[in-house]
Parts: sequence; structure tokens; C-alpha cells
Amino acid sequence: MPTLNQQSFATRAVHVGERVQPGDYTPVSSPIYPSVGYTYESAADLDAVLGNEKKGYVYSSRYANPTIDAFEQAVANLEGAEAAYACPSGMAAVYLALLGAGVRAGSHVVATADIYGATYTLLQKFLSEFGVTVHFVDVLDLAAVAERVAAVQPTVLLAETISNPLLKVADLPALAHIAHKHGALLALDNTFCSPYLCQPLQHGADIVIHSATKYISGHGDVMAGVVVGTAALRQRIMDVNKLIGSSLGPFEAWLALRGLKTLPLRMRQQCTNALTVAHWLASHPRVAHVNYPLLDTHPQKKLCEQLTHGRGAGGVLSFEIRDAGRPEIFHFMEQLSLFQAATSLGDIYSLVLYPAMSSHRTLTPDQRAAVGIGDGLVRLSLGIEDTADLIADLQQALEK
Repeated sequence: MPTLNQQSFATRAVHVGERVQPGDYTPVSSPIYPSVGYTYESAADLDAVLGNEKKGYVYSSRYANPTIDAFEQAVANLEGAEAAYACPSGMAAVYLALLGAGVRAGSHVVATADIYGATYTLLQKFLSEFGVTVHFVDVLDLAAVAERVAAVQPTVLLAETISNPLLKVADLPALAHIAHKHGALLALDNTFCSPYLCQPLQHGADIVIHSATKYISGHGDVMAGVVVGTAALRQRIMDVNKLIGSSLGPFEAWLALRGLKTLPLRMRQQCTNALTVAHWLASHPRVAHVNYPLLDTHPQKKLCEQLTHGRGAGGVLSFEIRDAGRPEIFHFMEQLSLFQAATSLGDIYSLVLYPAMSSHRTLTPDQRAAVGIGDGLVRLSLGIEDTADLIADLQQALEK
């Protein structure tokens, strides 16, 4: 019989992270361990665990916790990685990934220009104030990326597998080649794809980042993040985080692990809904343009199909309402019934967001315009509802 690691993604999504501590009895579902501290009969055993010489648990927020371990093992398995480190949010995961990669004062980071707004601000403002030099590039202009990486020799090249909110698809093998040629690590935010659609480590990436709040947990009821990579990377992040204390709680880890089990089922329906809605929007007279990687008009359609093995392009799309500005977008959002105006994505619920107001609010109008985020751009995150009902909701809102 095949081992668990040889079985399909859907099977592993259900079973990895479970039954990790067999004994006289074994729970079918991993339990929640809320305890902060753990004791040992022998002081020598406690010393060995504290010194990383022996597997065990001593203090949840700085070292490890059985429930969090189960979640980390599950994500690492699905990403095809040695290890993972869980964080209390996606932005905590981004920050800890950069620190774990060695970004310090004097370092250079090259990042894609249309990256998630909070990540852009973290780089451009916060890290820059601490002596990190950040360079923004167009992820689709590989010659410009290669030129900048060669010129500044960065510690990290940071990109998104599929960008937020313009749905650009990164050429992961090409970016990995550029980064490694100049001694940089390639870090990929894989939130839009989830490990179901794409495992960036297979394409040369060194670090994978997820806002596990989104597709991994999938139900809009938990905040979490995770960094995936080598065991050595995990240890470096853990060493940093012992001092920072940015730790995921066991209740949140349990919820994220529970949500992860249905990831393949949810993502298949969300991909179907997104592609169907994207085609419908593209034919609507009030819509000027639709961004979705599997539309024939998308320049990276073939690349997306290669990276995701034809499984889909995720549940997020964006589109421009013709001749619309802030007042018209607000009115459109207020007319929607099924689509909830919430600042997240990847939920079982369909969501609508105005990037200029939310995800990219911290950017100036000029900065948004420079990366192509106009005042008429709307982002949708498709849930698992019936597609016909979602289209009907969009139709009546556009008519009004």
C-alpha cells in the first residue's frame, strides 16, 4: 500500500497532521493543546528540549505546541517542503520570512511593484527606515528584474505567484534562475494559489509564504500565516521569534488545520466559479476589462496552466467598471446582496473589495496608478455558492 506521502493531494489534505502521537489510544482528529507550559520527570529531559537536542514541548509561545506542530506538518507536506513555521497572520509570516532569510540593515530586497499593499508598505516604509534598501520591479519584465538583481545583489527576491489585485502570473523558474545566479533567495507569496494549485518549491523557490487566513483555513473565522521552506529556515525564524513572540495560538492552529482538510473541494468550486464569472463579466457592456489568468486575453494564460498543472487559477479576479470612480464603485458594492464587502479573500463566502479603499489604501493615488490600480478597479473573491446566483447578483448591481 502506498505511504501517505505517495498518495494524492486530496487524501493527504485530509490525513496529514493527524494521529501524530499514537499511544494506547489515538484520536481521529488532532486535539487542541491550550497549555502554555509542559513538565518532565527529569530535569535533564527539560534541558535537552530547551537546547533543541530532543523533541518536546516546554513553552508554547516561544518553542512549540502539539496542535501548532500538527498544522505546520500538514502545510509542509502539501507544499512538498521540509518544514513550516506558523504565524498569527499573513503579514507576520511575510516579516518573519524576510528576517529568517537574513534581511537586515544594509540588505537589499528586490520586490515586484504590484505586490499586496501592506507588503509594499512594509518594504517601502517600515524596513526602509531600518536600513533595508528596497527596489521595485515589474515581475513581467524579466530583463529588468535580472538587471536590477545583478546590480544590487539582493538578499531576497520577493514576488507573488499570482499578484494581488492585478492577477499577474510570475514566471517562477525564470525568477529562481535570476535569484540563484546572484546568490539571492526567491520568496513567493503563494496565498492566491494555495498549495493545491501550485507548489513554488517545485519551481525553484526557496521560501513560500501564505496568509493562512485565506484559502488554507477557508472559512473566514481564523487569522493565521505560515512560512514554508527548509528545516534550517524554520530554525532561524524560530530563533528570531523567541524574542519577537509573534506566535500562532493553538485554537487558531486547530481551526486552520480543520479548514485545510477541505481545501481541494473548496478550491475546485472557487476556480470554476471564478472562471465562469470572469467570462460573463468580460462580455458585459459596463465592464472595461477583466483580470483573470485563464481568460484568453490574459498574457500569462499558458504559464498559469503550466504552474498550476491545469487545476485552475484560483478564486480571485479583478475588473474595471467602465467610466467609474469612487462614488460609482461604492454604489455598486452597496447594491450587491450575496457578495459581502469584506477585506479578505479565499472564504467559502463570495467577497467584494475596492483595492483603492482597502488592500492598497496605504499607497498614494500616484503609487496606485503607477502599478495599474485605477479608481474603477474592483476585486472579487469567489466562494462556493451556485454560480448562477452569483452572476445574477452582479447583474442587478451593475444595472443599478
